[in-house]
Amino acid sequence: MQFLFTWALLAQSGGCHAILQKAEQAFQARQLEAAAAEFQRALPACPQKVAILVSLGQIQYLIGKEIEAEESLKAALATEAGHVPALYALGRVYYQQKRYLEAVEKFKRVVELEPRHHRGWDNLGLSYDALQMDADALRSFFRALDIVMKHLPDYDWAHANLADFFLRRNQFEKAFQLAAEAARRNPESARNCFLTGKALANLDKPDLSLRWLEQAVKLDPAYPEPLYLLGQIYTRLGEKEKAAEALKKFQEVKAKTPRAKR
Repeated sequence: MQFLFTWALLAQSGGCHAILQKAEQAFQARQLEAAAAEFQRALPACPQKVAILVSLGQIQYLIGKEIEAEESLKAALATEAGHVPALYALGRVYYQQKRYLEAVEKFKRVVELEPRHHRGWDNLGLSYDALQMDADALRSFFRALDIVMKHLPDYDWAHANLADFFLRRNQFEKAFQLAAEAARRNPESARNCFLTGKALANLDKPDLSLRWLEQAVKLDPAYPEPLYLLGQIYTRLGEKEKAAEALKKFQEVKAKTPRAKR
């Protein structure tokens, strides 16, 4: 989840400035409980309460306080109903909680207020995808793609998410084109490399697939899916030792991977 802390919040004087500096420093140090506590302290001291509530809500979600996170984000919207960062953050919380209809409602409001909000369109596509509303998902994904292709040459998530959509529908050539573009935009993303490798594997190009999957493992050794697919491809190619090694690593990594939130 993107952290929406606003540097403009620090353009305050006195105690407010000091509290928000501590909050930002704690967040940068990944001391999330401390950051949340500082934002709580900032609420009665600082005038920009909506932005503080958004930052607080997102941190509360990250530390597992989901009820408090929803309350903070709703409090922000009660103060300013059209606050786009609050709507987007609450939509993300609902999506992660698999409350997809509520997520759709929030993301639709985001893109109504900001028609060029690429993340809003992308997440609206993800929410419709989860609801198996493919036509609506595709319309939303393509709106996100249109925006990022015109205005955001380095943004890769829209291409990657649509690649994943097509992979799950066995449209492998489309998936490959999108995943490869995502990897071109962000070659440091293990997910982009994995999606490209998975598409190539399904296009019966195992040698090319291996290069992408090995790169995914190199970029993120704790990412289990590329290891599992590597094991499958090595098995198909008759390389039993490499297959066994990849699948062993997969089991080790999978055992250490925390369960995803609901």
